[in-house]
Amino acid sequence: MTSSEHRKILRATFVVGGGTFISRVFGYIRDMVVASFFGTGVAADAFFVAFRLPNLLRRLIGEGSMTVSFIPVFTDYLKKGDKKEAERFLTSCLSLLVCLLLMVAAAGVLLAPWLVRLIAPGFIAYPEKFSLTVSLTRVVFPYIFFISLVAFSMGVLNSYRVFFPPAFSPVLLNISMIGSVLLLYHFFHPPIYALAVGVLIGGGLQLGFQIPFLARQGFPFRFAWNPRHPGLKRVMALMGPSIIGIAVYQITVFINTLLASFLPSGSVSYLYYADRLMQFPLGIFAIAMGTAALPSFSSLSGEDPGPLGEAVGFTLRTILMISIPASVGLILLREPIIGVLFQRGAFTVHSRVATAQALLGYAVGLFAVSGVRVVVPGFYALKDAKTPVRVAIAALIANVGLGVLLMFPLKHLGLALATSLSSILNLVILVIILSKRLRSMRWGVIRKSLAEVLLASAVMALFLFGLQRWHPILSVRDFFPRLMYLFLDLVVAGALYLVTLKVLKNAELNHMLAAVKRRKG
Repeated sequence: MTSSEHRKILRATFVVGGGTFISRVFGYIRDMVVASFFGTGVAADAFFVAFRLPNLLRRLIGEGSMTVSFIPVFTDYLKKGDKKEAERFLTSCLSLLVCLLLMVAAAGVLLAPWLVRLIAPGFIAYPEKFSLTVSLTRVVFPYIFFISLVAFSMGVLNSYRVFFPPAFSPVLLNISMIGSVLLLYHFFHPPIYALAVGVLIGGGLQLGFQIPFLARQGFPFRFAWNPRHPGLKRVMALMGPSIIGIAVYQITVFINTLLASFLPSGSVSYLYYADRLMQFPLGIFAIAMGTAALPSFSSLSGEDPGPLGEAVGFTLRTILMISIPASVGLILLREPIIGVLFQRGAFTVHSRVATAQALLGYAVGLFAVSGVRVVVPGFYALKDAKTPVRVAIAALIANVGLGVLLMFPLKHLGLALATSLSSILNLVILVIILSKRLRSMRWGVIRKSLAEVLLASAVMALFLFGLQRWHPILSVRDFFPRLMYLFLDLVVAGALYLVTLKVLKNAELNHMLAAVKRRKG
């Protein structure tokens, strides 16, 4: 049974990761366009702050608490086979969610000046910058309505083990933002409004893309006001505390934005671009695996904790096998990656160096952020939303304290490093608590796998370090040769890492290769 769920988790991870990879590629094209047109100046800072709040709410209310609270409850209805009751549950959720989102969107538009004061109080000292941020916030805030409904659709489709449409839909947002900048740049003053309009259009496109797939699953597209539905009450009971518990990383990014508003101009943008680079491995692997694991974890929850513990342990070992070498690669190739992706137009050499500092701070904790994404669903499969909250609060307090302590000597690097350290604390505490409850995560196997991963990552690190000393990528002037060298370095380093793991007979790698062969077959 557990082996079957391992295969389902890996298979779903491949699907979600594939869709997310396409999305991330378009996302970086989007960021290249934005960096070229707007750089890291006042307009870019204003947009990133304005977009931060609806994006944060989307991850908390939508992809965060809504999804992880909804899936375990809806999975229970699917297990029982009561189709009519499942439909009543869905219509009750949809009706309440639409009403709440309309109120939240309206409140965000009306309260924009106070929200900007809350998010970026340092902007108050610069009236023009503050005014632009408020105006942009009013334009982009309704995005929360569309994208939260997309997240609800994701919860429904993932419960049916349909993963690709929600993972692919961000491509539409990226295409919309790219097109808006290229086509509408000269029609707005200042031109940064074109980017904000692209966000709204992209939100509508993403929601429309989900509808045919929902219809194929027989989704009941109707309203039925029933806020007292017992299933809805169970979702709300899990959803309240999970807003903090499942999205501690996003909250720490929000705190970094607030603190960065007190640092020199451009600091918000440095952190934004570095965080965007972090989202590539996080989205393709950690978020994809967490998304794929939750339905499986929910189906394994029961009186016997053994199968769930083995599934959580396997998922944690697999994500560490992927995230640790990704962290090493980002650290050693941080400047070449940023130089290739962003350094052109208004994005200068100084922007590259400063953004690379932020990426260094974030990359240190990549393994922890990834681990949290796959461990927290284990708590939700147990219908426990309170423990992740308590741990998240401890991590948030640590992040604020470390951020204030490190931001003045290290500036934006200190803020990024504080995020990593608090994420490591978060993961360690969660794993200790969950392992005591499940008692079947197989610590001996985890230690063996971790030792193999660290050894293989060290071999890869030595190769990349020597290669950069011998032939630095940034010594090449033109874009396409730089891109080619960067791509080849990453491919060869990745192949060396996998070969080393294969020589060490790493069980997780063998399991993954077997799943790939089975999928091809």
